Amino acid sequence: MAVTVNVRSLLSEYKLPADFKNSLSVLFLDNADRVHSRTRVSSKKLSVKTQGYRLQKLCHSFVELRENGYALQSPWAIKPKHVRFLVELWVRKKQSAGTIENKLTYLRAFAGWVNKPTLVGALADYVDRKEQGLIRTYSALEDRSWEGNKVDAVAMINEIAETDPVVAMQLKLQAAFGLRVEESFLLRPKESVRRDGLLSVTRGTKGGRDRLVPIQLQTAVLEEAMKYCNTLTGSTIPDGCTKKQWKNHYYDVLKRHGVTKAGLGVTSHGLRHQYLQQMYETVTGVPAPVKGGGKKADLKLHREALKQVVEAAGHSRPSKANAYIASYNSLAQQRSAAISFEQVTAAVETAGGNKTVAAAAVGISRQALYRILARNEGTVPFRGYVPKRVTRKVNQN
Repeated sequence: MAVTVNVRSLLSEYKLPADFKNSLSVLFLDNADRVHSRTRVSSKKLSVKTQGYRLQKLCHSFVELRENGYALQSPWAIKPKHVRFLVELWVRKKQSAGTIENKLTYLRAFAGWVNKPTLVGALADYVDRKEQGLIRTYSALEDRSWEGNKVDAVAMINEIAETDPVVAMQLKLQAAFGLRVEESFLLRPKESVRRDGLLSVTRGTKGGRDRLVPIQLQTAVLEEAMKYCNTLTGSTIPDGCTKKQWKNHYYDVLKRHGVTKAGLGVTSHGLRHQYLQQMYETVTGVPAPVKGGGKKADLKLHREALKQVVEAAGHSRPSKANAYIASYNSLAQQRSAAISFEQVTAAVETAGGNKTVAAAAVGISRQALYRILARNEGTVPFRGYVPKRVTRKVNQN
């Protein structure tokens, strides 16, 4: 089995007993490139980057166990109690739901390597996700596009071009075709343009999912990219640079121009969001839900738009589109959660008890208004309001 990550070098960075490292080394060499994901469609082995990241997280988990009194003599000795302790530790450290779930995924893969398929449960098996604030949403709750944050993409990219035309060109690729950052680095423009008017995206993709993206009227962007192709690889990474070196340079240029969350409030990934949101609007004729316009798309067109967005983004399930355009339900729940009981009762009083009018006044549905009122069932905020209760009929013999 061809393992491309340097296991020996990786293990040398962690304070673990020599025998423990030897056992890990055998497990890693045999399994490092094995795919665990159930949604991956590519037959390719895991990339060196993914292999290394997974092994690092596993090593760090064993270090955390030893630092907290669990001196396992062998990685094969890991038990459910150890996994439970790790989850509780990560929760105490205030790590996000996504971070913890990713670590559990790595441990789940490791459990398969040591023949313990039931070792690792879901996050909900260890903690109350709601109580700990670990509810993970797969729908966008904020607009991450540049236009949504009042950043003029054309003007900003032109400004960056004065500092580094290659970085600017890669940003144009992301904006024109919805590419991820690494996809824009590894794209080979001279090889990727097809005669049928589609762009073939095959390198740097997530989960090895190759995809085709419509070129439409964006030929000028590709023609510009062809001028900067690496003479050896054909990618857009300049001659003499490794991918890591170029990545560091790329983000340094963006930082100097304020293209960060702390600066202008956007990252280059926001151009991908913008591309997919524009695709949704083109198909449906109305802005994406995350834009907050309030107007809903025709259901049939909405579903077609989700399909096209997912295909263009290179994901496996239609629901993944919500990460870019949001869902109406998740946004409604967010608005409802932000409205207090006092705001609702005041709106109802102002509306003379008309709950439909009151709900519209605070920007929620009538059903959401009732749910907020039900949180305070012991209070009667206005005449005529009776909290909804569940009554049961008792059979008497």
